[in-house]
Amino acid sequence: MPAKGLFAGFLNGVGVAYGNIPPFIVTLGSMTIIRGLALIASKGQPVFGVTKEFEHLAGGFILNFIPHLVIYFLFVTAISAFILTRTVFGRRVYAVGGNETAAKVSGINVPLIKISVYSISGFLAGIAGLLLASRIVSGNPTAGQSYELDAIAAVIIGGVSMSGGSGKWYGTVIGALFIAVIGNGLDILNVSSHFQLIIKGTIIIVAVLLDMKGKRNQ
Repeated sequence: MPAKGLFAGFLNGVGVAYGNIPPFIVTLGSMTIIRGLALIASKGQPVFGVTKEFEHLAGGFILNFIPHLVIYFLFVTAISAFILTRTVFGRRVYAVGGNETAAKVSGINVPLIKISVYSISGFLAGIAGLLLASRIVSGNPTAGQSYELDAIAAVIIGGVSMSGGSGKWYGTVIGALFIAVIGNGLDILNVSSHFQLIIKGTIIIVAVLLDMKGKRNQ
C-alpha cells in the first residue's frame, strides 16, 4: 500500500510539475479515481480476515502501555521536522513554495522538488492507510473519507500559509492535535457527525480568512 501511495503521489507531482495542472485539481481528481478503484477492487464491501500480525501492526503496545501508533507518529514527525529544518532539501521546499520563479533563478530544480514532495506525501498517505486498515481490522473501501478536510484544517490552523512558503512543522502538529481534540470532544458531547462537518468547514474558512488578512497586512 505505501508503494501504491508513492506511485500515486509521483503521478500527482508529474501532473503539477510538467502538466501545469492546479494542485487542488490534480489531487482531487486522483483522490476520486483511487476511491473508485478501491470500490471496484473490493466490490464495495469491507475485506475482513486480516492476520494477527497485521492487526498487531497498529493495535499493539510497547511496554504494555505505549501504543504503536504513538511511536509511528513521533518517528514520522521527528524525521519530517529534521528534513524541513536541517537539510538542503527542506530549504529548497520552502524556497519553491515561497517564490517559484526566484527558486528557478537560484538554480533549484523546481519540477524535481515538486515531484519529490508529492511522492513523499503519497507514500505517507499509503502508510496511514495501512495503519488505518490495521486499526479497524479490515480493509474498508470507504475508510478515510473526509480525512482530507481534517488535513486541510490542521495545516491551516497550524499557521501554514495557503500561498506556500511559510509555516512550521510544529504548527501542523498542534493543528492536527487541535482537530483531534475537537473531534473527540464533539463525539463525547454526542454531536452529530453531520454537524461536525459544518464545524470543520467553518474552521477552515475562518482560518483561511485570517491567513489572507495577515498576508495583506504584511
